[in-house]
Amino acid sequence: MLEVDSIHTYYGESHVLHGVSLRVAPGEAVALLGRNGAGKTTAIRSIVGFTPPRAGRVVFEGQAIERWPAYRIARRGLALVPQGRRIFAPLSVRENLLLGARSEGWTLERVFELFPRLRERQAQLGGTLSGGEQQMLAIARALLTNGRLLLLDEPSEGLAPLIVREIGTTLQALKAQRLALLLVEQNYHLALRVADRVYVMNKGQIVYQGTPAGLEADEEVKRRYLGVA
Repeated sequence: MLEVDSIHTYYGESHVLHGVSLRVAPGEAVALLGRNGAGKTTAIRSIVGFTPPRAGRVVFEGQAIERWPAYRIARRGLALVPQGRRIFAPLSVRENLLLGARSEGWTLERVFELFPRLRERQAQLGGTLSGGEQQMLAIARALLTNGRLLLLDEPSEGLAPLIVREIGTTLQALKAQRLALLLVEQNYHLALRVADRVYVMNKGQIVYQGTPAGLEADEEVKRRYLGVA
C-alpha cells in the first residue's frame, strides 16, 4: 500500500533522513519508534509532501507521490493526524469535523459512534476541549477525509495515561476495521499494543525492523535507541 524506498530528506543543507525505507500493507498497523530528534516526524512530513525528499521514492497504491504537493497526496487517500492536534480553536467541534469531510465513506454519525464524547460536545468550541478530546477531534477529522491510510504523529503526546489507553483502544478499533495505520510514537507500550510491525529510528536511519514480540525480546535495541529498561 505504502512503500518508502531509501528517501533522503534535508532542511536546507541539513541532511536529516539518510536512506529511510519502510512499508505499510493494506489493513496493517505499523509503528515508527525513536527518541526525540530521531527523524520520525521528518519521515511523516516526507511522506505527506510537507518536506519532499531530495532522493528516494514514496509510492502509495502503486503511484509515485514524492514530487506531489501535499493537497494532492491528501486527496489520493493519505490522512494525517498531525503532532500537536492542530485543530481550529475558534470553530465548534462540528465545524472542525466538516471542514475536510467528503461525501463517501466515513460520516459524522460514524465518527460520533467511535467518539461519543464528540457528539456531546459538537457545539462546543474546539479550543475549550481537553487535550484528550482535542486528540479525538483530530483523529475524527482525519477519518472524515476518507483516507485509506491514517498517519498519526505522536497521538499520545501530553496526554494522561488513562486517555492514552483510550486512544490505544480507538486505534485498535480502527485496525479491526482494516484501516491501515502508520503510528509515529515515543510511547513504547502504546505502539506495541497497536502495531503488527515496528520500525525504530535513530539519527535519521532505520536501525531495527520486526514484530512487536521481536522488539520486546531485544533488550539491546530497547535500551540503546528507546531508553526502555
